[in-house]
Amino acid sequence: MKSGMIIGTGSFVPEEVITNDDLEKMVDTSDEWIVTRTGISERRKAAPEMATTDLSAPAAQKALEAAGVSPQELDLIIVATITPDTTCPSAACWLQGRLGATRAFAFDVNAACAGFVYGLAVADQFIRAGTAKRVLMVGAEIMTRVVNWEDRATCILWGDGAGAVVVAPSEDGRGILSSHLYADGKRGETLIIGGGGSRVSPISRETVDQDLHTLKMNGQDTFKLGVRAFTDVCTEAMEHNGLQAKDIDHFVPHQANIRIVNAVAKRLGIPMEKILVTIHKYGNTSSASIPVALDEAVREGRVQPGDKLLMAAFGGGLTWGATVLIW
Repeated sequence: MKSGMIIGTGSFVPEEVITNDDLEKMVDTSDEWIVTRTGISERRKAAPEMATTDLSAPAAQKALEAAGVSPQELDLIIVATITPDTTCPSAACWLQGRLGATRAFAFDVNAACAGFVYGLAVADQFIRAGTAKRVLMVGAEIMTRVVNWEDRATCILWGDGAGAVVVAPSEDGRGILSSHLYADGKRGETLIIGGGGSRVSPISRETVDQDLHTLKMNGQDTFKLGVRAFTDVCTEAMEHNGLQAKDIDHFVPHQANIRIVNAVAKRLGIPMEKILVTIHKYGNTSSASIPVALDEAVREGRVQPGDKLLMAAFGGGLTWGATVLIW
């Protein structure tokens, strides 16, 4: 079986920048407090008329151009998101229509911040099974739409963006070596958007007044669980492939919090110069954070053929996972 190989990357972030100084005018916080605890200096916000597909489409087009693949050559489109344009149809179907990828079937993956790692593993399995030869995998979020802008503990974290990759069968041994995925639904309320589903339905003035449609997060539990899960799954992924920290050329973590990234890097023994970090300028873009960071590194020439990459993420669900690949 041929594994999946990333042959093109792309990303897109909205123009509007929200700085920490801007947030100081909205909630009781400060630039020093935010930077010290999260590593975030600014984040992007989508314009009111934009939906998730409006971010996904340009990221996807860049990835397709980089891969030399036309939309009509795609067999499958996967979008990882918790902020789709509509509950139905899926964001992937809207994107398929926008691109004109008439041969591709399409569906969404909902694994919150771990969405890209989950989606990439799904794409790889379709490639290995021979069911698809060209897969467009997108991580895209408009998190600023589900943020409570009066909650200083969470509103400082989130930003909007989209990243995309094209996955095709590997021809020379490079590509995805393995993916390792986990979930713990018993801890679902640790990071949750309670409204919008069948549990809190229908949407009403009462549910809006109760703030049931914005993201809630237990920060302390998320930090502790995130560091442990990140470390364990990365260790498992490296050991599965006979690799040590010194063998990893680039660590691409989900950009949740710089303290989490630092803690995991220290436990794994991966030096900071090997870590792709974008959280300072984009904040936490959930499923978009890994592909955005990857695309920027690729376009800057930091990632070269033969490099070994470790990707890992932790998110609501709870969900987490890691992927090891050779570029």
